Amino acid sequence: MLDVRKQPVRHLYRRNGSFFARISVEDEQGRKKKAWVPLDVTTTAQAQEELRRVLVEREDQTLRHVGESPTLETYYTKSYLPILLASGKKPDTIVTERGHLQHWRRGLGHLRLDKIRPSHVLSVFGQMRKTLQPRTCNGALVALNNLLRAAKTDTYLKVLPTSEVKRFKAVTRQRRLYTLTEIERVCTKALEATKNGVQFADYIRFLAFTGAREVEALKVRWEDVNFDRKQVCIGWDGNPKNDSFRWVDMSPVLDAHLHEMEKRRAPDSQWLFPSPQRGDKDLAAKSFRESRILARTAAGLLDFGFHDCRHFFISQAVMSGVDFMTIAKWVGHRDGGLLIGKVYGHLSDEHTRRQAGKVSFG
Repeated sequence: MLDVRKQPVRHLYRRNGSFFARISVEDEQGRKKKAWVPLDVTTTAQAQEELRRVLVEREDQTLRHVGESPTLETYYTKSYLPILLASGKKPDTIVTERGHLQHWRRGLGHLRLDKIRPSHVLSVFGQMRKTLQPRTCNGALVALNNLLRAAKTDTYLKVLPTSEVKRFKAVTRQRRLYTLTEIERVCTKALEATKNGVQFADYIRFLAFTGAREVEALKVRWEDVNFDRKQVCIGWDGNPKNDSFRWVDMSPVLDAHLHEMEKRRAPDSQWLFPSPQRGDKDLAAKSFRESRILARTAAGLLDFGFHDCRHFFISQAVMSGVDFMTIAKWVGHRDGGLLIGKVYGHLSDEHTRRQAGKVSFG
């Protein structure tokens, strides 16, 4: 390759109209070898400038990837998945991230990492939005960014193709406050509509009377129930949302409910909600989601979800005059009750009218 003065430019070559730098690099075993580095330029002057950058990158040990980069599917399977599994993230978080990445593996898995363009990402992102909620799509974008950042660290990418991709706007609707009568209707209909109606009803009432999250409640053991102290331990395994266990003080209704459950306790299981398919192993139930769909449909409450039980518990505690800090402690918030006041503090219309009747003007 010659410069404008017809002098040879060391390390710079041109083949079939494309520019390349041929330099010495070290392989994974530390051995020197010659490598061709493609330069994304169109003129000789640009090629000389890019060559200088390549040599600086080599000196600084930040040299771009040399050779073909793997496909997204290959990188996920051989590189990123082991990183994810060893990341220390909670098991449920890993399951969620792997689920999100399934969308990208289907849509982009055949593309080499350095060939993925923003248009590719936007195309798959748009397809996802046709069937998924904005919040779910945004979670999938976060998962893709995690993978691509790892690929950038491994020098397969210089710039993330997602850098200009904007998240979908998620509209947070005000959550409906279900009454105890409606929650009991779901429990009653479950006895007719589901095979495990009694256990499902116990689970729903436990959520409503403790404010526990869906997965947290599934992991509660009988040894976590202390009738003498009238407390239930949530998150004994250290894997709740905020990484620490907490004690929920029993209200009279929770105390009575747990005593009723104890009468029906499976003698061969430590769990409050043992898996019906546990066989010889003592396993907790994995989910009641199918039962929830059947029960809420039978009850005519099609939007009823497990988190509505948590919302019910917090709202009832607020309406009963319990201070926000205590409620926050019960439900596992670390902000001293700020979120309770902002998000969960709205009360039912009936309670608000009762409070207004207490106002005195002299």
